[in-house]
Amino acid sequence: MRLSALLEGLEGLRFSGGGDPEVRGIAYHSARVKPGDLFVAVPGFRTDGHLYLREAVDRGAAGLVVEEGREVPFPLPPERALVRAVDTRLAMALLSDRFWGHPSGKLALVGVTGTNGKTTTTHLVEAAASRCGMRSGLIGTVTYRVAGRELPVDRTTPESADLQRILSEMVDAGCGVVAMEVSSHALALRRVDGCEFRVAVFTNLSQDHLDFHHRMEDYYRTKERLFLSRREGGLGAKAAAVNVDDAYGRRLAAGLEGEVLTFGTGEDALLRGRLLEAGLKSSRVLVSYGDWEADGETALTGTFNLHNILAALAACILLGLDPSTSLEGILSHPGVPGRFQAVEEGQDFAVLVDYAHTPDSLRRVLEAARSISHGRLIVVFGCGGDRDRSKRPLMGEIAVRLADLAVITSDNPRSEDPLAIIEEIEEGARRAGEGASWRVVPDRREAIETAVGEAGSGDIVVIAGKGHERGQIFADRVVPFDDVEEAKKAIRRRMGKG
Repeated sequence: MRLSALLEGLEGLRFSGGGDPEVRGIAYHSARVKPGDLFVAVPGFRTDGHLYLREAVDRGAAGLVVEEGREVPFPLPPERALVRAVDTRLAMALLSDRFWGHPSGKLALVGVTGTNGKTTTTHLVEAAASRCGMRSGLIGTVTYRVAGRELPVDRTTPESADLQRILSEMVDAGCGVVAMEVSSHALALRRVDGCEFRVAVFTNLSQDHLDFHHRMEDYYRTKERLFLSRREGGLGAKAAAVNVDDAYGRRLAAGLEGEVLTFGTGEDALLRGRLLEAGLKSSRVLVSYGDWEADGETALTGTFNLHNILAALAACILLGLDPSTSLEGILSHPGVPGRFQAVEEGQDFAVLVDYAHTPDSLRRVLEAARSISHGRLIVVFGCGGDRDRSKRPLMGEIAVRLADLAVITSDNPRSEDPLAIIEEIEEGARRAGEGASWRVVPDRREAIETAVGEAGSGDIVVIAGKGHERGQIFADRVVPFDDVEEAKKAIRRRMGKG
């Protein structure tokens, strides 16, 4: 596509000199530029694409997109184009969408946002669409999947240049429904601008990412963009599914224009659900929508998973899929790796691994575990480094209040001192008062071993924070580490099997 055609009519972009080259791709990482690519200089957290303009040109970039006011510190060859943008992140999103032929408009794209539940909800939408006979796609934290084919995962929501390419692959593969996790970072950093969302889903909102958003109101406003009309500065989703058991969800639903399907456990929800039975390995749920009602058994257990089921079903209803068939697909899903995942090695106590890494998600997981426990509840957890520090004492207090024993350990310390993070967690643990019980075991492998060693018959051990992740991130390295595998080893050693 000629650069002039790529730029035509796009606001905030202006041609600033050079030729009118044929653009063969969109790139934002200078080391990955291929001949003919248009290089977009994007400011990042660690560095700035404007520092790598010469490398991009040397690698064959057909043109550069730079922010207004930024200089190109060398003479640009006359055949190379220069484009100036008010916001290069937004420019990259709009350029990528046009370059790949606006693929989201050819798909039934479901965007799922919220603090917790995004991963499970998107997997359930994918399962429901497949049960309804449609090819589907999935983009999220655990995997990117195109009609069953796995792609490597870079981040929860890909950068816009990568996202539009993946959506184009989904169109080519004949996908009908695509379920995508839409993180608050993706919304704030304009990764999903240009996308056409058939349905937007709001799961909940609780404290997280305040290192980035600073205030809960800012966090909410960022999420809200997915649902607002383009006239209001949003992304213009055609329909919305909103959890009205959540206070922010009620606020969101009350202010939206267009089609809104509310879900929850209360009478004010249009799509309602009830947990009839809950066990360690399965639960039974009842759902109703108008005159339609159905119940069934699922491997997903806990009230938080009931909300995930309702979120996925609400999205399917808004897509026009049959609710009974959709529910069959949802209930048949075996569960997402690292989400309330049971670890079985023949032991007489339960071990569950979960990604819970926020105060609210830790509370929900521990409450769910307590509801099915016949003995003590033990939790292993830590907090990530270089992230929202204010949630550390909150998680410490929640853990020691809700569990009989908390084993405080290291998560992904990144550039921080693990012991300093643990000390901030302990500040909250001390607030729980008399009777609170916790131990500090900084080495995560040893902490899991300690918790498993403490468990008696009928107890439940919850290992929280890392879920599906297979590495532990330190300042200078990533060490292979899998909570599920470490739990299996600890159980086997305790049972004398290895």
